[in-house]
Amino acid sequence: MAEILDGKQFAASLREPLAQRAAALTARGCRPGLAVIRVGDDPASEIYVRNKARMCQRLGLFSIELHLPAETSEERLFEEIDRLNQDERIHGILVQLPLPPHLDESAVAERIAPRKDVDGFGSCNLGMLLKGQSGILPCTPKGILRLLQSAGVALSGKRAVVVGRSLIVGKPTALLLMRENATVTVCHSRTENLREHTLQADLLVSAVGRPELIDGSYIKEGAVVIDVGINRTERGLLGDVHFESAAQKASLITPVPGGVGPMTIIMLMENTIEAAELAAFK
Repeated sequence: MAEILDGKQFAASLREPLAQRAAALTARGCRPGLAVIRVGDDPASEIYVRNKARMCQRLGLFSIELHLPAETSEERLFEEIDRLNQDERIHGILVQLPLPPHLDESAVAERIAPRKDVDGFGSCNLGMLLKGQSGILPCTPKGILRLLQSAGVALSGKRAVVVGRSLIVGKPTALLLMRENATVTVCHSRTENLREHTLQADLLVSAVGRPELIDGSYIKEGAVVIDVGINRTERGLLGDVHFESAAQKASLITPVPGGVGPMTIIMLMENTIEAAELAAFK
């Protein structure tokens, strides 16, 4: 039976050190600041933004939320981003996804100044990751790596399989794992015989957004399983992994909720504090 890899507990252990770093910056006259832009009235986005604001308050960060109507034009959204790019109180800018269909998520990410791109979605920071250079890492992949490191999971030379190829999770996670010298396979919706690939994995990361796609029959005995999926269904919140059957085969497994989600938020806080430190000590 697998041991639970508790992201909620580990994220909680990071709060005090981050609060101390934020307090030290505030004492220097540079209180870390995060601005979150929400366009439209997606209920899940409202919850996510509220949780981020609460964590900012808990850690001593300055935060503001801009809530724009769903019909907001790209030009209007860009004006707000440009204003925040110039605001010295703000060290991190996050545009909550998903955006209404008429807005180009990629173009919006590019509008954010790279030094304030605390989501790590812009081409500058993704390019730095691709080149193995220092930049702002996307929050969820960064959180996955930190969680694995906290559990002492050896990655060098191990076979990792990432299910999902998004720019938000799948691709940057694969790049981070390669940076740790894992041998990485990326699978996706067009992959044939998915089970043949996942059964080879010492580490399996599922970020495909299909509830309980991965069951125990997909998992190698003793593998580490990271479930990034957050799927809202009639049965409640489900991951990409069928937890009960997967836990019979895995050595470590993240739950949903309480696994990767809390790590994503705490890494957003860390990215914002790091951006403030760069601004304060430049």
